[in-house]
Amino acid sequence: MNRIKKTFENLKKNNRKALGIFLTAGDPDMDTSLEILTKLPPNGVDFIEIGMPFSDPMADGPTIQESSERALKSGMTLKKCLLIVKKIREKNNEIPIILMGYYNPIYKYGRKLFVKTALEYGVDGLIVVDLPAEEDEELYNYSEKNNLSFIRLITPTTNHTRLKHILKDASGFIYYVSITGITGTQSAKLSEVSIKLDNIRQLTNLPIVIGFGIRTPKQALDMSSISDGIVVGSAVVDTIKASLDNNQAASSSTVFNCLNFISEISNKMRHI
Repeated sequence: MNRIKKTFENLKKNNRKALGIFLTAGDPDMDTSLEILTKLPPNGVDFIEIGMPFSDPMADGPTIQESSERALKSGMTLKKCLLIVKKIREKNNEIPIILMGYYNPIYKYGRKLFVKTALEYGVDGLIVVDLPAEEDEELYNYSEKNNLSFIRLITPTTNHTRLKHILKDASGFIYYVSITGITGTQSAKLSEVSIKLDNIRQLTNLPIVIGFGIRTPKQALDMSSISDGIVVGSAVVDTIKASLDNNQAASSSTVFNCLNFISEISNKMRHI
């Protein structure tokens, strides 16, 4: 059984919802990024989304864009991003790891080499935001053939016909984007999201995870109450940014502040 399926089944048995955390690989530098990522599991995180830095992240708001800029400036590459996964696996072989990003760096790296290396290093799934279902021949077909889950994004504007098409071959879990527009800029209404998720559940048995727009422990609790899990990204990246020194480098509080914020969210979701 793959890690994604195992994790969600175990959480369901224990009447818990999944907490996923998004962080950009190499933000603000490789060592700090790796330290935070390896410490996520003991701080209540159930799966990890690692952003593959890209110079033109069109679906991301200023917060994630700036984190990509910091990572790229520090020397982060797709090859190093994959190495971060390998290093995480040296300490934890259970937590699902999802790589999220854009197709251009993967295309330049080489589709087959990327999938081969990702699997070898311990990646469980991919979210490629600029590859719609109509472009499955680019990466989806090859990824799925090699048992690397290709996680589909569903937005509030996805109509029923397209929803059926997208969900037909979905795997891993469904990532519901709770807002329209870019990341980190607004929040969604719980009632509206709940209706959308009910529609999705009629077409799939896969877990549904809500992302985008979740910035506080209260929002995390609310959104997890109507889904199988949530992802918090921009708010965590903002915490990292706020801790940096005047040179935009990690300070003595960067790791602590980031993990402390994540623990607050986790504790709220667990009703502690």
